[in-house]
Amino acid sequence: MSKQTYRVCLCFRRQFKLREGGPPVDIKELFSHYSENRVMTPEHLHRFMVEVQGDDKATKEEAEAAVDAIIKELKHHPIFHRRVLNLDAFFRYLFSDLNPPLPFPPKVMNDMEAPLSHYFVYTGHNSYLTGNQISSNCSVVPIIEALKRGVRVIELDMWPNSTKDDIDIVHGGTLTSPVKLNQCLEAIKTYAFVASEYPLILTLEDHLTPLLQAKVAKMVIETFGDVLYYSGSDTITEYPSPESLKKRIIVSTKPPKEYLDKTNSMEKNDEESSVKMKTSPDDDPWGVEICNPIEKHKSLNEDQVDESFQYEEETVKQNTELEYKQLIAIQARKLKGGVKDWLHDDPTAVMRISLRETRLEKAVENHATDVIRFTQRNLLRVFPKGSRVDSSNYNPLVGWCHGAQMVAFNMQTHGRFLWLMQGMFRANGGCGYVKKPDLLLKNGPDDKVFDPKIPLPVKKTLKVKVYMGDGWHLDFKRTHFDIYSPPDFYVKVGIAGVETDSVMKKTKIIQDDWTPKWEDEFQFPLTVPELALLRIEVHEYDKTEKDDFGGQTCLPVFELRTGIRAVPLHDHKGDKYNSVKLLMRFEFV
Repeated sequence: MSKQTYRVCLCFRRQFKLREGGPPVDIKELFSHYSENRVMTPEHLHRFMVEVQGDDKATKEEAEAAVDAIIKELKHHPIFHRRVLNLDAFFRYLFSDLNPPLPFPPKVMNDMEAPLSHYFVYTGHNSYLTGNQISSNCSVVPIIEALKRGVRVIELDMWPNSTKDDIDIVHGGTLTSPVKLNQCLEAIKTYAFVASEYPLILTLEDHLTPLLQAKVAKMVIETFGDVLYYSGSDTITEYPSPESLKKRIIVSTKPPKEYLDKTNSMEKNDEESSVKMKTSPDDDPWGVEICNPIEKHKSLNEDQVDESFQYEEETVKQNTELEYKQLIAIQARKLKGGVKDWLHDDPTAVMRISLRETRLEKAVENHATDVIRFTQRNLLRVFPKGSRVDSSNYNPLVGWCHGAQMVAFNMQTHGRFLWLMQGMFRANGGCGYVKKPDLLLKNGPDDKVFDPKIPLPVKKTLKVKVYMGDGWHLDFKRTHFDIYSPPDFYVKVGIAGVETDSVMKKTKIIQDDWTPKWEDEFQFPLTVPELALLRIEVHEYDKTEKDDFGGQTCLPVFELRTGIRAVPLHDHKGDKYNSVKLLMRFEFV
């Protein structure tokens, strides 16, 4: 046998050899401290849960249940004829789903009695698209998937169908194929509250004539029935609370009279309804949402448009006003002028305004506190710029740090920004609503408002220790990372938040190990922990090619449980792996 052949054989033998992933040194020491005669009773475990894990509200009954669960899992082992844990069983408990990094079981933690404007809301953009913004299919499938993940704002773009007698949901002015409005409404009705009982907001981009608006009103009322929420007034001074709106569907769009105003622009400023549209001369310079179907209607019947509009205005407007307008519980508004004008807080009414991401970035350069003050009572929706034809996303922290409630995302594509979005809405029991921190809701001394650009002193420091990982050999093929040898894993750990808090660090690389032990520790000083998200990614080092992806998660720091925790990892889409976890320790100092 040649030397070359011999080396290859050795490599294949390494591929299937798993090292023993026994407990780290810290775990062994803690077990020794909190056990007697090398066994841990439920009383011992309860003391560990309170003193080390920081679970002040943990009960002895919970400790007993945890011990029982581990014993049941290991009942074939002869030592478990009593209600006690040995070191390996204690280690298994720490690495189990019984010991997650966020509150368990998931539950709503926030006060839900405040107005809607006091919450970040899980928001989708062009929720009907299956792929890119130009040529992908429109379908109910992405709507259903978003609702299953807890998204609470669904967006539909409404256009006349080819025969002008029905409503299509389609990205106007593109090659995307339409889906019928009634199909979307039925899907929303079925899946609206499978993941959360808190209100679902339906934002409608309206490109319809009054005749079709009346048809929309009839379809919405017949589909949703008593679930539909009516505000009962054209103007309200404060939004109702999520608690008061449980199991209700709320419609948000512009009042129909704006679409009958012939002086308005034909274009929708936001580059959203069609990436090939050019901005009209009277388009709002700040990118506030503008849309008007008048010119679209002209193209449908150019020679008879004046007669058509006169007929519609005379015979349909009243019906539309009585039905369609009454559906609109959250009114979207188009405001003219500069940023100071549309951010003026009207004490007599609240409203929703939409800005594309680039316009928000421009607005907060010199008017950050005005934006935040506006969002204390009113709703601000942010959406991707029109050049994101690949349905990519942007940094949601820009919107959140300035109080924007509806940071609208393309949910059908994946990447780090979507991981941040998923991480934020793992908070508050995954209900799709997260209470904004007090610093975004209150004015400080001398009417000062929080400004994310002004550095603040460190409020607390998060200490993170990455002990080890396990589960890849169960969820991945043995040859997934490397054909000839076990993987070389490392972990990236960091913070996404205000600019001064944002940072990424990484562990050393552990070579040739399916159960790597790093035992690396990091510290993250936080000036605004209320807006901080803990980013965690695992990669497999590759000398010659791009490093392979080994899992990720993002956790809201403001709900992080201290102590030693089993952190489940997710794939690119955000779906949790069956087995892959990291064992980590979190402390605040």
